[in-house]
Amino acid sequence: MGQPESREYRAPQGSELPPGQRLQRGWPVTHYGPVPKFKPDRWEFRVFGATADGDKHCWNHEEFTALPFATVVADLHCVTKFSMLGAEWGGVAAGTVAALAPPAPAVSHVMVWAEYGFSANLPLADFVSDRTIFATHKDGELLTAEHGFPLRLVVPQLYAWKGPKWVRGIEYMTADRRGFWEERGYHNVGDPWKEQRYSYQEEPGDGPEL
Repeated sequence: MGQPESREYRAPQGSELPPGQRLQRGWPVTHYGPVPKFKPDRWEFRVFGATADGDKHCWNHEEFTALPFATVVADLHCVTKFSMLGAEWGGVAAGTVAALAPPAPAVSHVMVWAEYGFSANLPLADFVSDRTIFATHKDGELLTAEHGFPLRLVVPQLYAWKGPKWVRGIEYMTADRRGFWEERGYHNVGDPWKEQRYSYQEEPGDGPEL
């Protein structure tokens, strides 16, 4: 792996906790459905949809983990109202993936796909932000299976459901489309500093119709 790059994200409002959040000591396990079994010989990360060259791009597990390693010091805010501050996430910067498999000019959003067909949508700008990382490690240790090993997306500026566990790929989209939780009543944007938790809070333009 290359020399790690370090970036630090802190809350822009000057307060460490977004509104309605509580400080969490430790890291609770929260997810929907069973924990998938990791099979390295069958694992593949895909970039597809509206790619710049029109092709699908794939990496097996060995190839993906050989990509440049970066670290991001950032907080994690769960919609269930706990926040974990100052964790060091290690892995592959989302911007690195976007540079190797760039989106077409018309792309506005990304759908992140994970095991069992789970998905989460986010704007392209949030995906390529230098805060966003495909994490393999937390605080220097490999993620556990319960916390998303072998790969989870961390998007510090959004609620944690926007960064799925057990990620298997991304789809570039030229229009927004709701993901798994967004179709089931969660806010389409998910900004913790605006407490955008649920779809009934959405303003015009926040997302496609349910």
